Amino acid sequence: MAVLTESRGLPLPRVLLAIGGVYVAQSLVGGLSFMGIPTALRAQGLGLEVLSLVSLLMLPWALKFIWAPYVERYRIRPDGRRRSRRVVIVGELLCVAALALAAVVGPQSLSILLAVMALVALASATVDIAADAFAIEQLSAANRGWGNVAQVGGAYFGILIGGGLFLWLLPYWGWTNSLLVMACGVLLLTIPFAFTQDPAPTIPQAGPAHRPSLGYALRRREVRFGLAITMLFELGVRLVQSVGGPLLVDRGVDLQLIGTLNAGGAVLAGLTGTIAGGLLVKGLGFRNAVVAAMSAQVLVLALYAGAVILVLPNEVLIGCSVALSFAMAMGFVALYAQLMGLSSLKQAGVDFTLFQCADAFMAGLAGFAGGQLAGRLGYGASFGLAAAVALVGLAVIPSLLRRAAACADVKG
Repeated sequence: MAVLTESRGLPLPRVLLAIGGVYVAQSLVGGLSFMGIPTALRAQGLGLEVLSLVSLLMLPWALKFIWAPYVERYRIRPDGRRRSRRVVIVGELLCVAALALAAVVGPQSLSILLAVMALVALASATVDIAADAFAIEQLSAANRGWGNVAQVGGAYFGILIGGGLFLWLLPYWGWTNSLLVMACGVLLLTIPFAFTQDPAPTIPQAGPAHRPSLGYALRRREVRFGLAITMLFELGVRLVQSVGGPLLVDRGVDLQLIGTLNAGGAVLAGLTGTIAGGLLVKGLGFRNAVVAAMSAQVLVLALYAGAVILVLPNEVLIGCSVALSFAMAMGFVALYAQLMGLSSLKQAGVDFTLFQCADAFMAGLAGFAGGQLAGRLGYGASFGLAAAVALVGLAVIPSLLRRAAACADVKG
């Protein structure tokens, strides 16, 4: 039976508006889970060892590769038509309902709060699979750069809301009202996608349709090399990402100033880093851009570790935090530009999800380890180890990039 496979046809502005809203909503949830809520709980006196449990909420993003093929098989009907909108809407509505429940539960019931936020993470991770697949299908090769801008830019705007605005609202509106505002934000941001219908497929493919699977992905050497690159690339920065806010709290920095840092400095640095990453890719090519971006991360982490160990003024720590946001954003653009070239067009959603899961797995594991290390041995040990790990990664990744390029037609 001939199966219809090609489904591009939506106008570019409509696609960007739809995926941009979803990406902002997704990052709002992430910023709230890993920046806003941990910082608020630390301000109420919660220990670092307990706060490290919040990093385990990253697990659904790390494990979504397990159900990604099933989501894709449901999303892609036997006749080739898509159900992207249905998957995204149901997932986002679950996020809204769970955030409303978290607003009612409050921070005093920590175990229940973590369980509710785990549901938010599970729903949000599933939405990611469908949204990424939709973007890949609807954006032509010439327009995928615009899609990347929507994805990365949307991510930083989401962090501004979930990691910054939430902390700004908290002292004035309280826990319940502030979280309800976040839930309403997710709902509003999903509206453009809710009114975007998947176009009907138009180009037939002879023979049976490809069945998305993990086995097909893992049999490809370029995917295996891509997984290794992803896990090494940001391991260093992930060790300290979750303890940056608590460090400033323990140094006596005002909660609203931290909110300003998350909402203003970090987001502005991230957006600037996104542009810098795009320029790196254009000027140096994919592989050289990855190496250059990782070199910047090593330098910033070394400076950050020195500032912590030498107990330099809080202004220096804030500057290092902003610089780290810049380096991470630049690295994200360079890395995922490379990984897109390693994804098979037969199941780009599954392959790309595998790469994202590798990153999320290391983020959760490193965040937990960084919190435990900071709680037991101090912030200096945590930041020092992060700089050392990043340096080791920088020494290994160029070889992995060359070997991956030898397996796939990746130019740059």
